Amino acid sequence: MTRDGIDPARRRLLLAGSALACMPSSAFAVDTLAGPRASSGAIVHVRGGRLRGTRHALADGREVQCFRHVPYGADTARHRFQPPRPEPAWRGVRDAARFGPVAAQSGALGPGSEDCLSLNVWTPSTDQAKRPVLVYIHGGGYTTGGGNDPLYDGTRLCLRGDVVVVTVQHRLNLFGYLYLGEFDERFASSGNAGQLDLIAALQWIREHIGDFGGDPGNVTLFGQSGGGAKIATLMAMPAAAGLFHRAMTMSGQQVTAAGPRAAAQRARLFLDALGVAPDRLDPLLDLPAARLLDAARTRDPSRVEDMALYFGPVLDGHALPRHPFHPDAPPQSTAIPMIIGNTRDETRAFLGNDPANHALTWTTLPDALRRHQYVDLPVDRVIAGYRRLYPGYTPSEVFFAATTAGRSWRGAVLEAEARARQAAPTWVYQLDFPSPLNGGRDRALHTLDIPLVFDNIRQPGSRTGDTDDAQRVADAMSEALLAFARQGDPNHAGLPHWPRYDLADRATMVFDRPSRIENDPRGGERRLYEQAPFVQRGTF
Repeated sequence: MTRDGIDPARRRLLLAGSALACMPSSAFAVDTLAGPRASSGAIVHVRGGRLRGTRHALADGREVQCFRHVPYGADTARHRFQPPRPEPAWRGVRDAARFGPVAAQSGALGPGSEDCLSLNVWTPSTDQAKRPVLVYIHGGGYTTGGGNDPLYDGTRLCLRGDVVVVTVQHRLNLFGYLYLGEFDERFASSGNAGQLDLIAALQWIREHIGDFGGDPGNVTLFGQSGGGAKIATLMAMPAAAGLFHRAMTMSGQQVTAAGPRAAAQRARLFLDALGVAPDRLDPLLDLPAARLLDAARTRDPSRVEDMALYFGPVLDGHALPRHPFHPDAPPQSTAIPMIIGNTRDETRAFLGNDPANHALTWTTLPDALRRHQYVDLPVDRVIAGYRRLYPGYTPSEVFFAATTAGRSWRGAVLEAEARARQAAPTWVYQLDFPSPLNGGRDRALHTLDIPLVFDNIRQPGSRTGDTDDAQRVADAMSEALLAFARQGDPNHAGLPHWPRYDLADRATMVFDRPSRIENDPRGGERRLYEQAPFVQRGTF
């Protein structure tokens, strides 16, 4: 397991995706684009100049047009830790056939670049049809990732639903979320620079997506893990108001942001690692990106594990004036329909590669939970609770269930409850469909819903398998997203009726074989963890 909690196998897949990032999407869209004819596409005129995409003709006569590495902002290296600025204009026709760099970062996708503010567009046509627009925000926490992964290829959604699909790159880690506002007013919004990048991308989409056949008045955000958390945060940012109209978060919650004091304390640790004084920050503007990323590896004393400094959105009083979902759901987003989802076995993605976690005994389980359960409850009470709820569970099954409920699922429950108190249109899902890999021990792990929602089960990196059952679940989930984008409601003919979430029934769509509605699934676990207050990791 890497220090940032990413499964090494997943890292290798992401690295493979990064290597493919310089190729046209036909090189990796294994299922839909098998044997397409790629040629020069339409020319679209945007504020920076003219763009030429690529046209991919399928054997069945359909085609999709792709525009990659479309800039929506200037090189951020020239104005580190400040809000994004518009991209410079270019002369002639810019080739939009290849992906651009991901954000500067360590790890398998690094080193990336500070000149990363770009987006990718898939569209059936550049006519004026005003199709629903689906904007995907990638995961990787606030630290790693990018919008070029093969799992995010928009071709199948684009053609399946006659929609426009967009993926986005933005600043991450210290470049996007290092809070320097306590030390220098020039950087008052530095703790939310990555969020401001996303807002700049949405402003660009509002201005130009009509030229790609999309409807700027019907924009759906969807994102997994860190992407979902970024969406939850955008829902509380005044500058984002009106830029999107529906939201779907997948295993990604942001109940609280980092307080300014906690964020400034982390910034001091970072500056100490560099030997930079808080009252003289100019050296930060010229140091190589690699050196800054190395300093960001400094241990965060607020985290139980030996993990690097947390960087995420900050309650700075300016860009983000309130916590995203505390003490209530953000009033500015009450009217925005929202889907909140999680996978049933999230932590098998983070903790499942350690053989010891699959061989726990009732004697070794308590220490394992002390290390990996984030909610601060007596472990003997947690173990007793799970043995009462699920008498047939092994110690390892208790471990994975408890770490999932005590790390991420609780945040999703709190967000859904907050929305229900507002009577805001909200639907909740849980993915139970299991991955067949690793002998089935991965079950419904974190990230499994990405290829299902994109209908990309045959893409590199998918862990769903390519069975008929997997395709049926992909049909159900992708059609739910498309229905949601079209009408603000995920119900469609391939699912049982999916009621809105309320506190009386807690109706939840369980995606599985077959999919079904359950009221308050895991209600016993919910009540068990209500015994302790929820504090989002890294935010205090």
